[in-house]
Amino acid sequence: QVQLVESGGGLVQAGGSLRLSCAASGRHFSMNTMGWYRQAPGKQRELAATITSGGSTNYADSVKGRFTISRDNAKNVVYLQMNNLKPEDTAVYYCRSWPFPGDYWGQGTQVTVSS
Repeated sequence: QVQLVESGGGLVQAGGSLRLSCAASGRHFSMNTMGWYRQAPGKQRELAATITSGGSTNYADSVKGRFTISRDNAKNVVYLQMNNLKPEDTAVYYCRSWPFPGDYWGQGTQVTVSS
Protein backbone atom coordinates (compact mmCIF):
# COMPACT_ATOMS: atom_id res chain seq x y z
CA GLN A 1 0.00 0.00 0.00
CA VAL A 2 1.25 3.48 -0.91
CA GLN A 3 -0.22 6.72 0.38
CA LEU A 4 0.34 9.90 -1.59
CA VAL A 5 -0.33 13.28 0.00
CA GLU A 6 -0.24 16.39 -2.17
CA SER A 7 0.24 19.91 -0.87
CA GLY A 8 1.11 23.37 -2.13
CA GLY A 9 -1.96 24.23 -4.15
CA GLY A 10 -3.76 27.53 -3.86
CA LEU A 11 -4.89 30.68 -5.58
CA VAL A 12 -2.37 32.64 -7.63
CA GLN A 13 -2.52 35.40 -10.21
CA ALA A 14 -1.60 34.77 -13.81
CA GLY A 15 2.16 34.92 -14.23
CA GLY A 16 2.77 33.70 -10.70
CA SER A 17 4.36 30.53 -9.39
CA LEU A 18 3.50 27.62 -7.14
CA ARG A 19 5.39 24.54 -6.03
CA LEU A 20 3.42 21.38 -5.44
CA SER A 21 4.74 18.58 -3.24
CA CYS A 22 3.70 14.95 -3.05
CA ALA A 23 4.89 12.90 -0.08
CA ALA A 24 4.82 9.14 -0.56
CA SER A 25 4.75 6.40 2.04
CA GLY A 26 6.39 3.01 1.66
CA ARG A 27 9.76 1.64 0.62
CA HIS A 28 9.38 1.60 -3.17
CA PHE A 29 9.58 5.34 -3.88
CA SER A 30 13.01 5.35 -5.48
CA MET A 31 12.00 2.47 -7.77
CA ASN A 32 8.87 4.12 -9.08
CA THR A 33 7.91 6.49 -11.81
CA MET A 34 6.12 9.47 -10.33
CA GLY A 35 3.71 11.69 -12.16
CA TRP A 36 1.63 14.82 -11.85
CA TYR A 37 -1.72 14.83 -13.60
CA ARG A 38 -4.43 17.46 -13.64
CA GLN A 39 -8.16 17.64 -14.16
CA ALA A 40 -9.96 20.85 -15.00
CA PRO A 41 -13.72 21.20 -14.46
CA GLY A 42 -15.64 19.34 -17.14
CA LYS A 43 -12.50 17.86 -18.66
CA GLN A 44 -10.69 14.53 -18.54
CA ARG A 45 -7.69 14.02 -16.35
CA GLU A 46 -4.48 14.67 -18.30
CA LEU A 47 -0.77 14.22 -17.88
CA ALA A 48 1.26 17.24 -16.77
CA ALA A 49 4.67 15.69 -16.09
CA THR A 50 6.39 12.45 -15.14
CA ILE A 51 9.79 11.50 -13.76
CA THR A 52 11.24 8.00 -13.86
CA SER A 53 13.30 6.28 -11.19
CA GLY A 54 16.38 7.25 -13.21
CA GLY A 55 15.38 10.90 -13.36
CA SER A 56 14.15 11.08 -16.96
CA THR A 57 11.35 13.58 -17.34
CA ASN A 58 8.42 14.01 -19.70
CA TYR A 59 6.09 16.98 -20.02
CA ALA A 60 2.82 17.79 -21.71
CA ASP A 61 3.33 20.29 -24.51
CA SER A 62 1.08 22.75 -22.68
CA VAL A 63 3.45 23.00 -19.70
CA LYS A 64 6.88 22.60 -21.33
CA GLY A 65 9.22 25.42 -20.41
CA ARG A 66 7.02 26.51 -17.50
CA PHE A 67 6.77 23.44 -15.21
CA THR A 68 9.61 21.40 -13.74
CA ILE A 69 9.19 18.03 -12.06
CA SER A 70 11.83 16.79 -9.62
CA ARG A 71 12.19 14.20 -6.90
CA ASP A 72 14.03 13.73 -3.61
CA ASN A 73 14.44 10.01 -3.00
CA ALA A 74 15.88 10.60 0.47
CA LYS A 75 12.63 12.30 1.51
CA ASN A 76 10.19 10.29 -0.64
CA VAL A 77 8.88 13.50 -2.19
CA VAL A 78 8.16 14.57 -5.76
CA TYR A 79 7.78 18.22 -6.65
CA LEU A 80 6.17 20.21 -9.42
CA GLN A 81 7.50 23.73 -9.80
CA MET A 82 5.01 25.74 -11.81
CA ASN A 83 6.07 29.11 -13.21
CA ASN A 84 4.32 31.64 -15.43
CA LEU A 85 0.97 30.17 -14.52
CA LYS A 86 -1.99 30.76 -16.81
CA PRO A 87 -5.74 30.65 -16.12
CA GLU A 88 -5.91 27.47 -18.21
CA ASP A 89 -3.65 25.76 -15.64
CA THR A 90 -6.55 25.89 -13.18
CA ALA A 91 -7.28 22.30 -12.16
CA VAL A 92 -7.04 19.75 -9.42
CA TYR A 93 -3.51 18.34 -9.54
CA TYR A 94 -2.99 14.68 -8.68
CA CYS A 95 0.14 12.76 -7.84
CA ARG A 96 0.60 9.23 -9.18
CA SER A 97 3.05 6.46 -8.28
CA TRP A 98 3.69 3.24 -10.21
CA PRO A 99 4.42 0.32 -10.71
CA PHE A 100 5.62 -0.92 -7.29
CA PRO A 101 3.67 -2.36 -5.54
CA GLY A 102 0.89 -1.07 -7.79
CA ASP A 103 -0.65 2.07 -9.33
CA TYR A 104 -1.59 4.67 -6.72
CA TRP A 105 -3.09 8.16 -6.80
CA GLY A 106 -3.29 10.94 -4.27
CA GLN A 107 -6.43 12.89 -3.36
CA GLY A 108 -5.40 15.98 -5.30
CA THR A 109 -4.71 19.62 -4.57
CA GLN A 110 -6.55 22.54 -6.13
CA VAL A 111 -4.67 25.11 -8.19
CA THR A 112 -6.60 28.20 -9.24
CA VAL A 113 -5.05 30.84 -11.49
CA SER A 114 -6.87 34.15 -11.75
CA SER A 115 -6.57 36.41 -14.77
